[in-house]
Amino acid sequence: MSTTVRRALAALTLLLVGSGVVAAAPAQAADPVIPAMTNIRTGLNTGFDRVVLDLTAGPAPAVSYQLTDELTADPSGEIVWLTGEYFINVTATPAAAHDLNGNLTYTGPQKFRTRNLRNVMAVAVTGDFEAHLSIGLGVRSRTAVHVFTLTSPNRVVIDVAH
Repeated sequence: MSTTVRRALAALTLLLVGSGVVAAAPAQAADPVIPAMTNIRTGLNTGFDRVVLDLTAGPAPAVSYQLTDELTADPSGEIVWLTGEYFINVTATPAAAHDLNGNLTYTGPQKFRTRNLRNVMAVAVTGDFEAHLSIGLGVRSRTAVHVFTLTSPNRVVIDVAH
């Protein structure tokens, strides 16, 4: 750094300190809001089965799904045994089944049968780790799947054709 630049910086510092203007430290970023799952609902519709994950307020998560021959638990990688011929693994990010204090927000069953649906046979919470929420569905047949989010209130919607 040149002598002229150093002198200019020193003069500016003296001017600011002498006038009572003090530079503020950057504000700390607030903890990110992560929508938390509070309920899982299922319903039979004409042409498709619907599974809905109810979430608390926050940004709508990005969702994706994968058709697979078996489900694995996140993060352990262990096989999740679930009724079904085929399986759909749905991931929502950022989302969780607990709040920032570690308290569960979803207190329902971790696995359950869906006897009232035509294709979806069972649902399981397969992962709740580092703002990645994973849900597994056991299905009778491989058919079209549509996964999307709705807001006000936040929901992840999984439609599985019959």
